[in-house]
Amino acid sequence: MAPRAGFEVRGQKALGLPPVFTGIPTRDKVVFLTIDDGAEKDPTFLSMMKELNIPYTAFLTDDEIKDDYGYFRTAQRLGAPLANHTLHHRYLPALSYAEQKREICGMQDIMAKQYGKRPTLLRPPYGNYNQDTLKAAKSCGITYVPIWESEAFIGKMDYRDDWNVHAGDIILTHFRGRSEWNGTMRDMMRSLIKYLNARGFAIARLQDYLP
Repeated sequence: MAPRAGFEVRGQKALGLPPVFTGIPTRDKVVFLTIDDGAEKDPTFLSMMKELNIPYTAFLTDDEIKDDYGYFRTAQRLGAPLANHTLHHRYLPALSYAEQKREICGMQDIMAKQYGKRPTLLRPPYGNYNQDTLKAAKSCGITYVPIWESEAFIGKMDYRDDWNVHAGDIILTHFRGRSEWNGTMRDMMRSLIKYLNARGFAIARLQDYLP
């Protein structure tokens, strides 16, 4: 599994750094849903995802979840893997190696304390990183750095490349509510399901396809 062109860091493979990727090569007609930050905490969304049996991975930032760690304990109990999105959602390439390590390892400590395990997946905020990010991530126990190929909103999709969805793409969305979207998380999910169903895609669990 290699990072898409434009996402490599010089020497990444030689240094044994965690791979960065926007999708996973597969012949299965599936995509992978990831949800970032953790600001919106709608219990009816968790119920919806459980009832529809839709897998997703939550990439969490401590600044956004510390007011209610319990919400994501419920998400975890209902089957959602929880991953690292740093302590404070800072732009990592502007930080020193030591500062980046504090952002990543500090969130690993929070995750271990609150959710019982240290994640192996990191998503750097804004999808931005440098070699220090990957070195720090490795030192903190991270083995994969998934970015994304497209982003889901209510009623629309944004793409990196060719305005289409492909097998193995990683799709990003956010824990957002009416204060930032013209609708709810449930509205976003209905919109995404309709879009994917029209193109014959299902949503699979990202971790099941990692080597």
